[in-house]
Amino acid sequence: MSKTKTVFFCKECGNESPKWIGHCPGCGAWNSYVEETVVTGKDSKSVSKDVDFQSFKSKPTPIREVTSAQEERIDMGYEELNRVLGGGLVPGSLVLLGGEPGIGKSTLLLQMALHLNNKKVLYVSGEESQQQIKMRADRIGIKNDNCLILNETDTQNILKHVKDVMPDIMIIDSIQTLESPSVEATAGSISQIRETAAEMNKIAKSLHIPVFLIGHITKDGTIAGPKILEHIVDTVIQFEGDRHYGFRILRTVKNRFGSSSELGIFEMNAEGLREVKNPSEILLSQRETAVSGIAIAAMVEGLRPMLVETQALVSSAAYGTPQRSSTGFDIRRLNMLLAVLEKRAGFRLGAKDVFLNIAGGLRVDDPAMDLAVMAAVLSSSEDVAIDGRCAFAAEVGLSGEVRAVNRVEARIAEADKLGFDKIFVSKYSVKGLDTSKFKIKVVPIATIGQLFKELFS
Repeated sequence: MSKTKTVFFCKECGNESPKWIGHCPGCGAWNSYVEETVVTGKDSKSVSKDVDFQSFKSKPTPIREVTSAQEERIDMGYEELNRVLGGGLVPGSLVLLGGEPGIGKSTLLLQMALHLNNKKVLYVSGEESQQQIKMRADRIGIKNDNCLILNETDTQNILKHVKDVMPDIMIIDSIQTLESPSVEATAGSISQIRETAAEMNKIAKSLHIPVFLIGHITKDGTIAGPKILEHIVDTVIQFEGDRHYGFRILRTVKNRFGSSSELGIFEMNAEGLREVKNPSEILLSQRETAVSGIAIAAMVEGLRPMLVETQALVSSAAYGTPQRSSTGFDIRRLNMLLAVLEKRAGFRLGAKDVFLNIAGGLRVDDPAMDLAVMAAVLSSSEDVAIDGRCAFAAEVGLSGEVRAVNRVEARIAEADKLGFDKIFVSKYSVKGLDTSKFKIKVVPIATIGQLFKELFS
C-alpha cells in the first residue's frame, strides 16, 4: 500500500530532510528548505518500470578494452547551434535550454524541428496548445511534416507515445510542467523536477533518443529547480539577450561532449531567428566621425574569435563621490585596471566617474579585453579619439606590464580579415610568430606607458 509523507527539500541543491532546518548541510544555503508531499510504497508508479534498460546492463571492463570510437553527431541545420553543442547533437544526450521569458527558447527549438527534413521530431508541450504552436509554425514557415505535436504533461503517457512514434529527437517544453506518477506534488516543485528530469534521462539513454528540455529561470537568472537538474543533463545552454532588442546569444554553460565556452548569435525577426555567422560585423558600429572613448577588442569565445566595441566615458564626479559602472564587463576588474592606470601611468582617475559598456549586449570575461578597456578609458580621459582601424588584444598585469594571451594568431587573422590596419598585442605574444603573412600591422608593446605613447604621441 502506498502512503503519503511530508518531506522538506532544499531549493538550491535538492537535499532531502524529514524536518525543516535553517542551514542546508548539502550546499550551505540558509532558509532554502520547502515542504512537499510525496507518495511512497508499492503502488507508486514510475516511468522507469516501463523502459527497457538492457542497454544499461554491463560488466566491469578493463579500460584498455573499452572502444573509443567517436559517435556520429546529428546536424541540426544551423551552424550556430551545432557550434554551441560541440559540433552537433549527440544521440542519447540530454540538453537543457534555459532563458528569460519571451527570449525565444520555444521559437528556437520549434524552428530547428521544422527545418530537420530527414528527422522525426516529437515536440511535447505542456504550456501551449497545438493551435498556438501551429500559429508560430506558420509564422516561421513549415518546411516538413516530420514534426509531431503532443500536448501532455504526464511522463508515463509521454513514454507510451515515444514508444509508439520512436522519434529521432524529442523536445520537452518545459521540464517545469511535467508530472511523474511516482511523486504526488505539484508540477514545478523540486521533487517533481528532480524525478521527471531523471526519467527523461533514462528515456534518452535507453532508447538512444536525444532530448531537449526547456527550463524556466528564476529572478536571479539561474535555472529554476534543484542544482541536481544541471548535474543530470549532459549539456546546459543559456539563451540570453534583451527581448526588446533583436540579437540573442546562445551560450554553453556545461557540455560533456565539447567545449563549455562556445557562443552562438541569432537575430530575432518577424520570421523567427536568423543565424549571425559573422558577429564582428554587428558588434562594430559604423561611424562617419571619430569619437573619443571607443576601442576595438579582439576577443575569443570558445573557438571563435570576434571583434567587439568597448565604450568608455570618463567625466568629473558631479557630487564628489566618483561612480564606477560597467555593463558586460566585470566591475571588479575594471576597478583593478583603473588602479593600475593611476599607480603605474600617473593618471588621476580617483575623482572622476568612469562608465564602461560592451556594445551589442555581450557579457565578456576574456582577459584580452584589458588592453582595449584601458585604451578606451585613456581616450575618453584625454578626449582624443583612437583610430577606428586599430584593435587591441592583450592582458594587463598589476605592475602595468602587457601580458600575452592565447590564440593571438586567430585574433590577428580576424582583425586582418575585417580590414583593420593595426593591432596592439603583447611583445611576448609575437615571439616565434610570422607576422609577415598578415596585411595588418602588428604592434608589440610591453607596458601601459608604451601604449599611451603609441596612441597619443
